Amino acid sequence: MSLTIAEVLALPGLESMRLRAGAAALDNVVRWPYVAENSGIAEWVLGGELVFVTGINHPRDEANLLQLLDEACQRQVAGLVILTGAAYIQAIPQRLLDAAEAAGMPLIEQPYSLKMVLVTQAIGSALIQSEQLGRSRHDVLERLLSGDYQSLDFLLHRAVQLNMPMAGHWQVAQLQLEGSELLFAQGDAAQVEAQLARQHDGISRRLRQLSAVLPVLGRAGQWTLLLPAPDAVTALVNRQQLANWLNPLNLRLAPLKLFIGLSAAAHPPARLAQAQDEARQALVAARRFSERAGLCVYDELGVLKLLSGVRDRALLDQFLNERLGPLLRHDLHHGPSLMPTLEAWFHENGNLVAAAQRLALHRNTLTHRVQRIEALCGLTLDNAYDRLDIGIALMIWRLSA
Repeated sequence: MSLTIAEVLALPGLESMRLRAGAAALDNVVRWPYVAENSGIAEWVLGGELVFVTGINHPRDEANLLQLLDEACQRQVAGLVILTGAAYIQAIPQRLLDAAEAAGMPLIEQPYSLKMVLVTQAIGSALIQSEQLGRSRHDVLERLLSGDYQSLDFLLHRAVQLNMPMAGHWQVAQLQLEGSELLFAQGDAAQVEAQLARQHDGISRRLRQLSAVLPVLGRAGQWTLLLPAPDAVTALVNRQQLANWLNPLNLRLAPLKLFIGLSAAAHPPARLAQAQDEARQALVAARRFSERAGLCVYDELGVLKLLSGVRDRALLDQFLNERLGPLLRHDLHHGPSLMPTLEAWFHENGNLVAAAQRLALHRNTLTHRVQRIEALCGLTLDNAYDRLDIGIALMIWRLSA
C-alpha cells in the first residue's frame, strides 16, 4: 500500500508544502521520494516517485525545469516538488505551472526553510506505516475470499479495526491481463518491462477508484476486488461500468488484453469464498469465449456452470473426443480449419453466409467443410440433439484451450 499526493501534503510537519498545479491528479500514488541531482531524471526513475528538484547541484533555469517536467510525464512519476528560496530557484516560472497543469502533473512548491531530511523522514515513515496497514488489510480480505479462517466474527471485528466496512453484500471481480509474451517478442525486454509496469499502474489506479473503501488485491497482471452489490440492479450497474471502461481500454492496450470475471450479486461476507469461485469461473469464460468481449458474469454462464461442476476432467475429455475427436486430429495434422469452421457455423446459428463472412471464405468452401465435418464426426448438423452435443463439446474445447 502507498501514499497519494494528497496524503503526502496532509502529513504533519509538511504544512508549508503547497500544491501549485495538477490538482486533478492528487490521487497519484507515491512509491518513494527521489531527490534529483542530475540535469535530467529519465534514467533514474521507474515511475511513481515523488521527485524533489533542489537546484543545489545543478542550475535549474526555466528550460531545464520544463525538461524535467517532460521527463516526469514520460516516466509517469507521481509528482514534482520544486524547492524555492533566495539561494537557488527563486520562484517557479509561470510557464512551468501552466505546462504542469496542462499535463495533469502535480507540482508542489517547498520552501528551502523546510529541511529535506524532515520531509523524506515524514514520507518514509508514512510509507512504512501504510505498508504495514496495507498488509493487514490484504490479509483480512484474502482470508475472507479463501474461506481460510476459524471465526468469521473475529475476522470481521479485525476488519472494523482496520477501517474495512465489510457489512453488506458484495460482488467479486477478478481481472487478468494477457498478451505480455507478444510484447516481449516485439521489443526490448527492459522497455517492455517498463511498459507493462505503466499499464499495471494505470489499471490498479482505476480499480482503486472503483473499490475506494477496500483494498485491491493484485500482482503480476491479476487483480481481485469487491464491489458493493446488494441486488441484481446494482450488479448490472457494476457490469456496465466495467464494460464502459474495458472496451476502450483494450483498444489502447493492444496487443495486451484485459479480461474480467464477475460473480453473482448479493454475497454476504460468509459467502465471499463462493463469490471468489464464481468470479474465477466467469473469468475463464471471458478469456475462452471471444464473443463475450472480455467480460463475463457468473449469471451468464448457463450450461458452463454444469461443466465447471464436473470434478472428473476425464469425463469431459472423453465426451469431447467422442463428438469432435476426428476434427481435432484432422486440424492437428493439417492445420486449423475444421474446428474454426464448426465454431463459426455454430456461432452464426447455422447461417452459412454469415459464417463464411466471419471466416472470410467463399460460401462453397464453407459448405464443403461442413460436409466434411459431418462425414468425419458422424453427426448431422440439422439434428437438434447432434447440435446440442456439438455446442457442449465446443464449450469443453474452448475451456481446455
